[in-house]
Amino acid sequence: MNKVLREILDTVIYLAVVFILLILFITFVAQRTDVSGQSMENTLQDGDSLIVDKISYRFKDPERFDIVIFEYQYGDEPCFIKRVIGLPGETVQIDTDGKIYINGSVLEEGYGAEVILDPGRAIDPITLGEDEYFVLGDNRNHSMDSRDYSVGNVKKDTIVGKAFIRIFPFDKFGALD
Repeated sequence: MNKVLREILDTVIYLAVVFILLILFITFVAQRTDVSGQSMENTLQDGDSLIVDKISYRFKDPERFDIVIFEYQYGDEPCFIKRVIGLPGETVQIDTDGKIYINGSVLEEGYGAEVILDPGRAIDPITLGEDEYFVLGDNRNHSMDSRDYSVGNVKKDTIVGKAFIRIFPFDKFGALD
């Protein structure tokens, strides 16, 4: 009887340790998230499942063009997925021709699905604070992002992590750029 109790106790301890490690992993290292909406098309599609790296931004800052997940409550969605365009201390502006300027120089990038029709609040220069980022959806004319007053500049402490791999659909499995 003693041997049976010992095996049951060992199994319970093993399962408790696995459960605790799983909770710690999900809380501090990585999590799965789903794309909702069309704001990141053509890079990401509605329904894509991603793995988010939650640990690297504890050791380094987000970089330009990273795809980040940040806390922003919109309807039932607690987070947004967007691409980092402007970094702390930079000045971002979007002209009426849809060109993005960083510190007065045109940003060379090819992520936008189309020319920006509405620069929103970025029609005027926006200087980012030391912990702020300017983010845009890749589907520029169908994205609620830093151009919108309700979203505005994204504070670093609201960034959950970096989307780094698509796990579903399986035919598009792979790293994100």
